[in-house]
Amino acid sequence: MTNVMCPPPRRDFLTTIAASAILLLGCTPRASLRVAVHPWVGYETMFLARQHGWLDPERVRLVETPSASDSVHLLGHGLVEAAALTLDEVLRACALGLRLAVPLVFDVSVGADGVLARQPLRLTELAGARIGVEQSAVGAMMLAAVLEQAGMSAQDVQLIHLHPNEHIAAWRADKIDVLITFEPMLSALEVEGAVRIFDSRAMPDTIVDVLAIRQQALASHGPAIRHLVMASLRAVRDLTINPFDGAYRIGARLGQRPETVLAGLRGLLITDVADNRRLLTGASPLLAARAREVASILRQAGILPLHPDAQPSSPLDLLVTADYLPDL
Repeated sequence: MTNVMCPPPRRDFLTTIAASAILLLGCTPRASLRVAVHPWVGYETMFLARQHGWLDPERVRLVETPSASDSVHLLGHGLVEAAALTLDEVLRACALGLRLAVPLVFDVSVGADGVLARQPLRLTELAGARIGVEQSAVGAMMLAAVLEQAGMSAQDVQLIHLHPNEHIAAWRADKIDVLITFEPMLSALEVEGAVRIFDSRAMPDTIVDVLAIRQQALASHGPAIRHLVMASLRAVRDLTINPFDGAYRIGARLGQRPETVLAGLRGLLITDVADNRRLLTGASPLLAARAREVASILRQAGILPLHPDAQPSSPLDLLVTADYLPDL
C-alpha cells in the first residue's frame, strides 16, 4: 500500500442530505458494502456485473445518486462506505477531511475529454482566443495542459466559464472560439464541423475514474471489496468481448442509444486487471504519482488548498492499494 499526501480539511461537509437518500440507505443491511454511484458510462461495469449475476446485491449495494457531489456527501456522512469518483474528486474529498483508499481504477480518459476549435490550428495560435471551459477540476486540468503545451498563461487567452449544459449552445451561438469539453458533447460538435486540436490522449493516466473507499471500512468490508473488484473486472472482460451487448445493456439503463454508449466508450480505456496492476502496484504506484501531479494542478487553480508540506502534521489521507486485485 502506498500513501499520497492530501491537503488538510478546508471546510466541513454539508450537514444535510436528501431525506429520500437517508430513507433509502436506512433499508440497507449494515453488513453490505454500500457504494454511491452517479451516472457515468465508466462506472457501468458494476451494474453489468449485477445484471449478469456476478455481483451479489446482498454483499454490495449500489446506491444511485444524481451527481458526484451527492456521492461525496453520502461518503462524507458515513451513509456509504465507498463511491465511484474521478481522481480529482477523491483529492477534493481528502481536502474535506476524509481518509480514503483506492483499490480499483474503472477507466482512464483517452480521448473522452478534448479541445475543439472552429478550424485546424496549432496550440501556439491560441493567443487571444475565447476559450469556453467548465469551472471544474477536469476543466482546470485540461486548460493547464493546453496552456503548457502552447507556452502560454491564462492571461494570454479569454476564459469564458460555461456549465456543461451550456457548451453546445455557446458554440452554436459563436460566443467562443475554442471549447474544452467532453463526451457526448465532444463527438456531437465534431459532427457539426468542430475540429479537435487536443485531447486527453496527450495526458496519459491523468483523468481517471476510481473506486474510493473509507479507510476505516477496509477491515470490516474486506471480502465485499474484493468481491466487488473481481465482479467489476469480470464485467470489463465481458464488455471487451461483447461490446455491442454491453452497449445495449448500458444504454437501456442510462436511457442512451447504444451508439452513443459506444462513442463514449471509444474515448475511454476501461481498465482490466493488467491496467489496474500497472497503475496500483509497486513501491511508488503510477496512480500515486499522478495523484500528486493532479493535486499540484488543482492547487495552482485554487481548487485545492496550498501544498500541505507547510503543515507537517497533515495526515496521509489517500491510500493507493493493489491488495484487492486478482493475479494476472
